[in-house]
Amino acid sequence: MRQFEHATLMDQAESLAISIGHALDLAIKAKGWAVLAVSGGKSPQAMFERLRYRPVRWEAVTVTLVDERAVPPDDADSNGAMVRSHLLREGAGVAAWAPLIRDEAEAAHPQSAVARLNQAFLQPDVVVLGMGEDGHTASLFPDAPELQTALSEPTPGYIVTHPSVAPHARITLNLAALLAADRMFLAISGEKKAAVLEQALKTPTPSLPVSVVLARHRHGVDVFRV
Repeated sequence: MRQFEHATLMDQAESLAISIGHALDLAIKAKGWAVLAVSGGKSPQAMFERLRYRPVRWEAVTVTLVDERAVPPDDADSNGAMVRSHLLREGAGVAAWAPLIRDEAEAAHPQSAVARLNQAFLQPDVVVLGMGEDGHTASLFPDAPELQTALSEPTPGYIVTHPSVAPHARITLNLAALLAADRMFLAISGEKKAAVLEQALKTPTPSLPVSVVLARHRHGVDVFRV
């Protein structure tokens, strides 16, 4: 694992965008195309607004999500809506988009979306993660009843989780899918998350799901801190 310290959030966003762009370039050179799975929320927005200008062969990239809330595609809480608004524009506007929730019917029954996604699973080459102060990453929440299944299922894919601390059911990549990615990036900011990260680095435990990802990724995770 490599850690990179940054003085400001803007520095972190720029550095992360450059690194993701380079990882996509390598994947495209190796096989002609690449799949990028990104996280939602507000934290990645500044990075997306830089990444979309990177000189990547965006026509060879498919963008998808690490996780999504079970809400309609244009809902204010939709990770997909945020990605479309902040990333899939300018140069990146020609990238293919693979949403996790396609319509209101899938939002109402997220298991149907998972069945569709897993039937023709699109393995990400590059994964960009965030982390909560409870140690969750993607939608692998410590209190989710489905956490053990998400961590132990050997086949890469998506799963529905129901964290009690979140207002919506979630669709998320399972651990096997995260570990199968060639490159993985984790972005964190603030003293609280720094303390959680230090604890996660000591011993992998399901009570801090991010710790399991950090401990088991075969190439190591690049952590961008501020």
